[in-house]
Amino acid sequence: QVQLVESGGGVVQPGGSLTLSCAASRVASTMAWFRQAPGGEREGVASIITGGFTTTYGDSVKGRFTISHDNAKNTVYLQMNNLKSEDTAMYYCAAANWNLFIRPLSAGEYNYWGQGTQVTVSS
Repeated sequence: QVQLVESGGGVVQPGGSLTLSCAASRVASTMAWFRQAPGGEREGVASIITGGFTTTYGDSVKGRFTISHDNAKNTVYLQMNNLKSEDTAMYYCAAANWNLFIRPLSAGEYNYWGQGTQVTVSS
């Protein structure tokens, strides 16, 4: 079992920045961030293979978001810059016990999920 605890959500103005954190109770091979807006489907935002730091990003966040991992703390971060109103969603941390080189942004590939942290981008 892997317990995941997210933090760092909040309200930010368009163009602003926010950093999310997800602390894992033990090492997981792949960790990722997903998001879900009200009435929408869960969308893969970014993933990272913790052993080799291979990263993958969703098209809507490329160039604006950066995922990173601190192996010593078993914590994954999501640095979000130039935030837009369409980034407003509940953000979820996810973990998998295997290296996800294929479909790393597919929710069905992950077997552990956090409770989520809300990000609201509004003026």
